[in-house]
Amino acid sequence: MSGAATKGDQSIVAEQNEQPQEEQQQVEIPDRLPLLPIRDIVIFPYMILPLFVGRDMSIKAIDDALSGNRLILLVAQKDLNTENPEPKDLYSIGTVGMIMRMLKLPDGRVKILVQGMSKATIKDYIQTEPYFLVNIEKVVEPKEPKLTLEVEALMRNVKEQLEKMISLGKMLLPDIMVIVENIDDPGKLADLVASNLGLKVETAQEVLEISDPRARLTKVNEIISKELEVLTMQQKIQASARGEIDKSQREYFLREQLKAIQKELGETDERTEEMNDLRKKVEEAKMPEKVMAEAEKQLKRLERMHPDAAESAVIRSYIETLAELPWARSTQDNLDINAAKKILDEDHYDLEKVKDRILEYLSVRKLKEKLKGPILCFVGPPGVGKTSLGKSIARALGREFFRMSLGGIRDEAEIRGHRRTYVGALPGRIIQGIRQCNTNNPVFMLDEVDKVGADFRGDPSAALLEVLDPEQNFAFVDHYLAVPFDLSNVMFITTANLADPIIPALKDRMETIHLAGYTEEEKKGIALKYLIPRQLNENGVTDKDIVISDQALTQLISQYTRESGLRNLEREVANICRKVARKIAEGKKGPIHITPKELQKYVGPPRYLPEEEREKDEVGVATGLAWTETGGDILFIEATTMKGKGSLTLTGHLGEVMKESAQAALSYVRSKAPNLGIKEDVFGKTDLHIHVPAGAIPKDGPSAGVTMGTAITSALTGRPVSKDVAMTGEITLRGRVLPIGGLKEKTLAARRAGIKTVIVPKRNAKDIEDIPKIVRKSLEIRFVEHMDEVLEIALLK
Repeated sequence: MSGAATKGDQSIVAEQNEQPQEEQQQVEIPDRLPLLPIRDIVIFPYMILPLFVGRDMSIKAIDDALSGNRLILLVAQKDLNTENPEPKDLYSIGTVGMIMRMLKLPDGRVKILVQGMSKATIKDYIQTEPYFLVNIEKVVEPKEPKLTLEVEALMRNVKEQLEKMISLGKMLLPDIMVIVENIDDPGKLADLVASNLGLKVETAQEVLEISDPRARLTKVNEIISKELEVLTMQQKIQASARGEIDKSQREYFLREQLKAIQKELGETDERTEEMNDLRKKVEEAKMPEKVMAEAEKQLKRLERMHPDAAESAVIRSYIETLAELPWARSTQDNLDINAAKKILDEDHYDLEKVKDRILEYLSVRKLKEKLKGPILCFVGPPGVGKTSLGKSIARALGREFFRMSLGGIRDEAEIRGHRRTYVGALPGRIIQGIRQCNTNNPVFMLDEVDKVGADFRGDPSAALLEVLDPEQNFAFVDHYLAVPFDLSNVMFITTANLADPIIPALKDRMETIHLAGYTEEEKKGIALKYLIPRQLNENGVTDKDIVISDQALTQLISQYTRESGLRNLEREVANICRKVARKIAEGKKGPIHITPKELQKYVGPPRYLPEEEREKDEVGVATGLAWTETGGDILFIEATTMKGKGSLTLTGHLGEVMKESAQAALSYVRSKAPNLGIKEDVFGKTDLHIHVPAGAIPKDGPSAGVTMGTAITSALTGRPVSKDVAMTGEITLRGRVLPIGGLKEKTLAARRAGIKTVIVPKRNAKDIEDIPKIVRKSLEIRFVEHMDEVLEIALLK
């Protein structure tokens, strides 16, 4: 590799620049020369410096030059990290140099002393192996017969600025100014100054490539001016830093003297006024006795402390936080039950259970003044209105509302705060929320409580145990405050998509209210009452511009969205409104009617159509009902038989519990084979394959047991399964049908899929009240206790 000269070697430059220019130009430069890539410096004409060479190709290029006229082309690399450069990695203009001396080092490298002769341009590469050999063209600089006043002024300016740089501490050769003063050629002056400024390769190459001496000197003048500005600013920064140290020491002594004088005169300074203001805020906060004692203690510490001390700002922030917390400030509850009911009905469609619970709380609060705030947990799929329900509750109660998302939180300090010993310590987000609301009884929503993480920094779920326990949160201690704060007046509402991930101890502290998905009729009502008016307003259109028919809205719900909530439905409504807004903006007159026929023009073809495979009764295909995070869904379970040795194959990304259900179902069918009309020897020479479509989606749970049993029985007996029947239930080896969960979501899914009969475990009869009346009317729900009853209903003769 080749590198730049060391500082000690730069003195050679001064010696060379004292030689006449004519002596350097006596050597005749040929058109063909070996090329030496230079890694981290640009060589200028009239410049002498040593180079260390280690690459094989570079050493061969030097050997070739030494065997001839000792001339070699020195070209800089574009990237100094390139170990084996190619022609594209080198600049096209370099300097022809003469190798004055060569020394082989013990480590295999070669040290050469080169002198720049003249600039040259690479015309083409003759060879690239074993070293670069190039055709060159010498760059001839235009000569001016006489120096003009402009050039002379430019040269004088460069010399003066160079002298000023040396005075500001720029490390240059000691005798550089002597050489510069004796140069009267602008090109040579530009090259000398540029080679001694320590420029970056890119900047130095830019100077080298300028052939006109005046333009090159102008460029060097710009560079040296910028460098001078940097050096001046550096001097100012150093002087300012020294001044600040001296100033702070002087101010300290003056401040101490001023204190003594003011004490004698009975006057107060700004710091005393600041302390008085802090003390006044603490007194007005009406803190509890223990908290007031801590605040007074910290105030006295702050008074004795120097204002510039590092801990002073920490204590001041702590006292201000204590003073700004609403220790005794609360909002007056709206105890008008009818008015609260009206607000809840205005904001939300249905959700009677939640509304009743809030009105019950208000009723008790009206009869009993001191009442602990309830801790509710809304569990339901996305988009059913859990978060917006919290805002509505706050509006109905007349309280402040604060929402905190717990999704992905892994640090316990997010809940309890950081201890003040840490740099940048802050209270936890519970206390920050209370401080922001400026009242001690807000409605505090903790969103996504089922998605709290845990790692080496602690378990936030465990920290929430104290926050959400009415028997403990009256004295909640934040690590930052280190004093108790009463959270018993706060109404905490948590939300979750699933109750299972919530730790049992935390779940036990909350009153869980399940919000199931909406029926198509409920979605239609919500769309007409809330979604469509909101989207009309947000997209700048009115009900005079657009009319969506009932049939189109029903089709939009059933064929374009399949969800428990309403988010996708609102997106589709917004999509229609935007397209209508564009038409009106283009000049079309309203109203624009959206009918089922017109719907595809606005939202495209339907995304969800009835399953084609269930248009007829089939052997070995049974319809099951599944619960998902987004609500309920139907599940087709297929079973088929083939010749084999009695093995069971399960496919469809099934979990362990679901696989065990399939084994239990098969064992039941085998035990009942004679009653079902199945020959005993069939199981020994028939392989059975059970598949649940949508194989990429993971599936698990025991409630598909009866469906698998029905599909297996159908496949072995040849009796088709009714396409209008869906079922759910866990199966035992004795054929008993055990209860399942999520009945409401499953029946909603059945209704969406056009199922007419649903088979449900008898022990789930108690959950029938949770199913909307319109769903109960449209479905025939059959309760069963045994698998025999399931087969009697589902299998056709």
